[in-house]
Amino acid sequence: MSQDDQAKGTVKGAELVSGLGAIILGAGLALVLPEWLRSYATSLLVGGLVVHALGMTLKYRLEFRRGPPLWWERALFWLCWACLLGLGIWIAAAALFDASVRALHAPLTFPRWQG
Repeated sequence: MSQDDQAKGTVKGAELVSGLGAIILGAGLALVLPEWLRSYATSLLVGGLVVHALGMTLKYRLEFRRGPPLWWERALFWLCWACLLGLGIWIAAAALFDASVRALHAPLTFPRWQG
């Protein structure tokens, strides 16, 4: 097997990882909707975001070895990163909002005097 074939195989592996991350990310987005599966949504979203980002970055770096990317490849790469950043901010904001709403609706409890 030549080095070029090995490089192509490695790029295909990176594409697979990126695609798998996108699938997991999509599944996480789908889980945001049904209330009874919502507890798994954040984990799937974060996991998909991380796996997709790693695969996308690995593929970009491996392809860069064969030559500089075209302008639209670079633009799509950074657009995808911008979307992933926006999604990460959305997940964090939703988690903080959910925690603050739970804190507001928690019953007040006072410690008992042990004396």
